[in-house]
Amino acid sequence: METIQIQTESKQYPVYVGEGIRAEISTFLTNHFPGLTKILIITDETVATFHLEKLLRVLKSWDPIVFTAPAGEKAKTFDVYYEAQSMALANHLDRKSVVLSFGGGAVGDLSGFVAATFMRGIPFIQIPTTILAHDSAVGGKVAINHPQGKNMIGAFYQPEAVFYDLELVKTLPIHEIRSGFAEVIKHALISDPDFYDWLKENIHNLNEITSKQLSDSLVKGIKIKNKFVSQDEKETGVRAYLNLGHTLGHAIEAEMGYGKFTHGEAVMIGMIFALKLSNHLSGLSFNLGEFIDWVQQLGYETVVPKQLSFEKLIERMKQDKKSVGNVIRFVLLEQVGNPILKEVAEEKIWQELNNF
Repeated sequence: METIQIQTESKQYPVYVGEGIRAEISTFLTNHFPGLTKILIITDETVATFHLEKLLRVLKSWDPIVFTAPAGEKAKTFDVYYEAQSMALANHLDRKSVVLSFGGGAVGDLSGFVAATFMRGIPFIQIPTTILAHDSAVGGKVAINHPQGKNMIGAFYQPEAVFYDLELVKTLPIHEIRSGFAEVIKHALISDPDFYDWLKENIHNLNEITSKQLSDSLVKGIKIKNKFVSQDEKETGVRAYLNLGHTLGHAIEAEMGYGKFTHGEAVMIGMIFALKLSNHLSGLSFNLGEFIDWVQQLGYETVVPKQLSFEKLIERMKQDKKSVGNVIRFVLLEQVGNPILKEVAEEKIWQELNNF
């Protein structure tokens, strides 16, 4: 087991990483929540099928309530959020109750927003079950989607702890492994050239990644996430650098239809585009062809899906949370490990998308 302490302005909390770590949750609840009244587990249909019984076994003395959301981004609608709040009210949760988020990034975002807004805020714990959630479960961004933009309705609300049980990621299909590993690659690019080199040299087939390689990569990614979150909890400065690839990536996700293209796979296309812009606009000297060859070997798509309209993608990017006054801002790299935030003219984006 590895323990990583996350330090933000509002809260410090532990992230526990290891196989079978879920067995420690009951003890944590007893020690940290005297007078605990009720537990609400928020999960989704897929995670419930594969893993819910495993969690219920370690929580049997608590008799938790379970809310099951649709899988994927369909969990992050206002209707599902309202249903979860209604279940909490119907079961008389109070300020001594705790929400357990049990699933991937979408469940974590939904659960955190439910906890942040129920009775103006009750505690919650993240129990991620995907590789992607090594990023989303840490840092306190919680939200639901709006048809006009991803994560537009939400809050900054930190969990009490994160229990990252690596046994639970072993059932993931390959497209979910790719989705999560894109964020690992992102963390390396924005913060750690040596880690990036290690990934290129050692990770060649995501179907064959070893448990140690995965554990080491996820722990490294969480520590990099903490580095930015500890400096800038509410994304007024350097935390925005964690959005490398997300400006175009979120636009692709939205235009494809949430759930039809995984978050990480869309972000990978966005990262390639941001690296291309970086070579042209911020002085980056980066072998983009070599990078594309590597990620294609890992199974990623590397171009914008042909059916998408550039005009609609640009409109989506104008609604990105980094944009100011309809001016699109991208996270770019001056060099690997040295990100910047830069305004990019719409004409330049058109030009580069056409070339892309």
